[in-house]
Amino acid sequence: QVQLVESGGGSVQVGGSLRLSCVASGFAYCMAWFRQAPGKEREGVAYITSIGTATYADPVKGRFNISRENAKKTLYLQMSSLKPEDTAMYYCAAFRGSLCRLVAAEFDYWGQGTQVTVSS
Repeated sequence: QVQLVESGGGSVQVGGSLRLSCVASGFAYCMAWFRQAPGKEREGVAYITSIGTATYADPVKGRFNISRENAKKTLYLQMSSLKPEDTAMYYCAAFRGSLCRLVAAEFDYWGQGTQVTVSS
């Protein structure tokens, strides 16, 4: 079992920045951020492997940066140039397998989520 605890969400204005953190209780090769807005399906934001390979969803490319500190078992998501459409509950997820993809069904462990609200 890997427990995940997110923090760092909040309310910001358009164009602002936030940094989300996720502390894990164990090691996972693949860690990712997903988000879910009201009335919408959960969507992948970005993932990063333990060796630093990262992939981003098109809507956040160039604005978000995912990183991790393996020694601290902590995952980060630096979000910049935030838009109203980034408003969602953000979830940290972990997968212990070796094939990392932004597919929610493939992740074994999930955090409780942290809310991000972007207002104009």
